Amino acid sequence: MTNNAYSQPGEKDWYDLGPDWNNTYPFGWEPDADGLRGHVFATEDNSTVVISVKGTSAGWVVGGGGPTTGKDKLNDNLLFSCCCARVGPTWRTVCPCYSGSYKCDQGCLERSLAEESLFYSVAINLYNNVTYMYPNANIWITGHSLGGSLASLIGATFGAPVVAFEAPAEKLAASRLHLPSPPSLHHITHLYHTADPVPMGVCTGYGSLCTAGGFAFETQCHLGQVIRYDTVSQLRWSVSLRTHSIAYVIENLLSEDWEGADEGGVPGFYDEADCSDCYQWEFGDFRDATEQGCS
Repeated sequence: MTNNAYSQPGEKDWYDLGPDWNNTYPFGWEPDADGLRGHVFATEDNSTVVISVKGTSAGWVVGGGGPTTGKDKLNDNLLFSCCCARVGPTWRTVCPCYSGSYKCDQGCLERSLAEESLFYSVAINLYNNVTYMYPNANIWITGHSLGGSLASLIGATFGAPVVAFEAPAEKLAASRLHLPSPPSLHHITHLYHTADPVPMGVCTGYGSLCTAGGFAFETQCHLGQVIRYDTVSQLRWSVSLRTHSIAYVIENLLSEDWEGADEGGVPGFYDEADCSDCYQWEFGDFRDATEQGCS
């Protein structure tokens, strides 16, 4: 389902889900649409519904590109950067909150992330519409990459169960959106592997492909519970963006037996308790940034 959020039924990379999932409803696939995209899957009796949210479409990351690329990148840089994607003096910021010398206006950041046109706000409306369509269903949310982070944020907002794959760390964004914090988030599960630099928070620096592509993936801390496959140690994978695609993860990791867990299965939950984001930044009420357009 997570992979299928990038495609439409009948396309070559669409996975057949079998007879138990007979109903599929696309969202964001209109010819002129360039925003939030994915599919809603439902069982035949509508007892279980899964909202699958598409992640970032960038040809050098997951293949294909597409009309959503620009807004995908904007949402990535707002949600997963320390301060408006202010990586260096040559970067164009995506919000007016930077106040100079590793200072950032907190109120400005909070308002910037909550704008109605951004994917988080659009996803809230989507979830409300799905609950109206399926008032008695057990509703789950899933997604890959940006889609996984959005799924987690919506799950934190409404208390819905979430499974996110290879998602950039969204805990900092959740705090800026004033969403519930642990221990009330055990219904959110992140799954990623150690060779993927995006969820690991190491796709940074001027030598990285993320930086070269204009993406500021600077966060490392996730909401909820984490299942982390140590593919670097166990499978000798090299850290590379090519391992980030959900198709690669399905075919090369999830479809294989995992020997790194006791008696097979999946690894146990990984503790991110010591994780911290953007420790070098100072966040506060800096009037210069507020006066630039955040008030």
